Amino acid sequence: MEDQPLIRPTGDYKKLICYQKAETIFDITYYFVQTYLRRGDRTIDQMQQAARSGKQNISEGYSRAGTSADTAIRLIDVAKSSLIELYDDYSDYLRTRGYRQWEENSKEWQTMRDLGRKYNHSAYYMELIVSRPPETIANMALILLKQTDYLLAKMLESLSKHFLQSGGFRERMTNMRLNHRKNRWKISPQNL
Repeated sequence: MEDQPLIRPTGDYKKLICYQKAETIFDITYYFVQTYLRRGDRTIDQMQQAARSGKQNISEGYSRAGTSADTAIRLIDVAKSSLIELYDDYSDYLRTRGYRQWEENSKEWQTMRDLGRKYNHSAYYMELIVSRPPETIANMALILLKQTDYLLAKMLESLSKHFLQSGGFRERMTNMRLNHRKNRWKISPQNL
């Protein structure tokens, strides 16, 4: 633990696949609710806020990981929860309107799953959805949400392991300060 920096570098959150997918989900959701839900429907705000919360909490959580593992874990967990809420909203949309939710391993599900593994940027999906019906867009969003949920679960696991191995910011600060004191007061044979 002595060799670790006090503030861990975290890198650019925009390069995270889970962030890119969350941003895509936000853009798809914004288009979806503006196009397919009636003005005044409270679901519009709820879906947009859940999509925004997912994206924003990934960026904030990842950025905070350098100084506060517990805050990072909590924020990533909030992102995960928000996106699960959005998943339920899309599922509800399909169910209440009598649309089919693609079955796992169906042809459509498999095709979208493969696309979701290959493409992470919003521009790709925005070109696709403008020519698709709401049933297809909702199903596409559901698969991207599942993939993002999986990635966030892996991120939480990684953050938790790192916290257990390295401790939190205050713990690192205390250990660094104690080591500094110990080394400063250490008497070497040359000084006798």
